[in-house]
Amino acid sequence: MSPASTKASTLTLDAAVPSSPVAPVSSPDRLEPGRPGYRRMSFALFAAGVATFALLYSTQALLPAVSAGFGATAGQASWTVSAATGALALCVLPMSALSERFGRRQMMTASLTVAVLVGLLVPFAPSLGWLIALRAVQGAALAGLPASAMAYLAEEVRPKALVAAIGLFVAGNSIGGMSGRILTGWIAQLWGWRAALGAVGLLAVACAVVFHFMIPRARHFTPGSLNPKALAKTVGGHLADPLLRRLYAIGALFMTVFGAVYTVIGYRLVGEPFHLPQGVIGSIFLVYLVGTVSSAAAGRLVARLGRRGALYLAVSTTAAGLLLSLADQLIAVLLGLVLITAGFFAGHAVASSSVSRTATTGRAQASALYQSAYYLGSSVGGTLGAIAFHAGGWAGTVTLGLLAVLGVVSITLYGSRVARAERRYLAPVASVQN
Repeated sequence: MSPASTKASTLTLDAAVPSSPVAPVSSPDRLEPGRPGYRRMSFALFAAGVATFALLYSTQALLPAVSAGFGATAGQASWTVSAATGALALCVLPMSALSERFGRRQMMTASLTVAVLVGLLVPFAPSLGWLIALRAVQGAALAGLPASAMAYLAEEVRPKALVAAIGLFVAGNSIGGMSGRILTGWIAQLWGWRAALGAVGLLAVACAVVFHFMIPRARHFTPGSLNPKALAKTVGGHLADPLLRRLYAIGALFMTVFGAVYTVIGYRLVGEPFHLPQGVIGSIFLVYLVGTVSSAAAGRLVARLGRRGALYLAVSTTAAGLLLSLADQLIAVLLGLVLITAGFFAGHAVASSSVSRTATTGRAQASALYQSAYYLGSSVGGTLGAIAFHAGGWAGTVTLGLLAVLGVVSITLYGSRVARAERRYLAPVASVQN
């Protein structure tokens, strides 16, 4: 098959913005900064993002305390995080199919409601097995949020404002991850890890209420069917797209780094040579504020550097942070976490928005596949990061992270080479046609 017949325009990260199959790009009622509803939409999805990450990673900062409470190893306790992210990865695609039938807004509301209710039960888990099981159910419930949110934004927001809008949703993720971990750290130090998980549940209740009353109704959603054959065809089409496959791999690799680092960092800081208390370890997650800034700034980075340039900057920043964190000085570790967090959130915002721009049909499934890869990376990263830490200490975890970073660089370089080859092929074809 010739390059001209393989959707060459979608093979580069700088591809043109596709028009929506439901509403044309020029539709006057699509949301953008300054238009009615945009601020409400941004605030609602920001709150949903806060709840998603606060619930999904609620046990991550508490892993040393969970290990002590149940007499578990780091690897065993890490499953309280990996079970949630793994269940989300497995369920996000079927949940996205339901959103095609029943609506993005309805799916996000239902998912958040169930996840919050389970979150109120989590603190009462009688054993580590029960805690892992409840966390898996919670992750499965949350699966309806990320892909539906991305599809909602792609349908309701003007393409030029899409990266910024998704950046705000991702910024909500970073605030949720930060606030949840800080909250759990200090409450666990005062009243124990169960009280800390209860506080996260109450935070999520508040976010769910805000989301319910603020999210605007969808104007450009057209219900689809639940035909399994149609779903399989849509998914197969997305997996056949070379650019989408690369974006899915990039998301998974970025999250492998992030999952490994933040699953293990508590164990490192509670031990030699730092001996930090649980509350201080929770406060370390203030560095998530850097992720809030870098994800919200992703649109400006893309405008200045292009998508590949923004990815190179994100991956270089992440690698520098990993290397800096090897030092045994607390200030160096903190600066390393700052760089890792900034690079991760910027890379995630660029990759996820590229998926929404590339998929012209079945956007919920395209986003769902990205989210599946992304959270599978988190699950694998958390488990492998704990194993690497047990085998080789923090250096083992950093080595795992650097291998993942190398994977992102290799994929991006390959994409650049493919794009150059396509341009060389299409240039003489265009001149002949003209």
